[in-house]
Amino acid sequence: NEASETPQLSSLDKTDLAFSEGSQSLYKPEPLENVLNGDVLNTLKVTIFFQLSERAAMDASYVQELDGILKEARTIENHLKQKRESLKQRFTVIANTLQS
Repeated sequence: NEASETPQLSSLDKTDLAFSEGSQSLYKPEPLENVLNGDVLNTLKVTIFFQLSERAAMDASYVQELDGILKEARTIENHLKQKRESLKQRFTVIANTLQS
């Protein structure tokens, strides 16, 4: 009765268990420098370089966009100043006409 209540490990489970126990005792963590050999390290460097290049290009496009907005704002400002000056002159003419 007790034998039927305790779970029995199949031969595959026993092999897996033995393998995992054995592999844990054989596993020795390597230093990061050994894991990241030259190829992997170079790939990481290139990937980071391209990501930074893309960000720099994006930043440059933002700067160009902001420059365009500032130029447009200056153009509008100058146009409004000209309109204000024109209105001043018209009001002066109207005021002079009314005073006569």
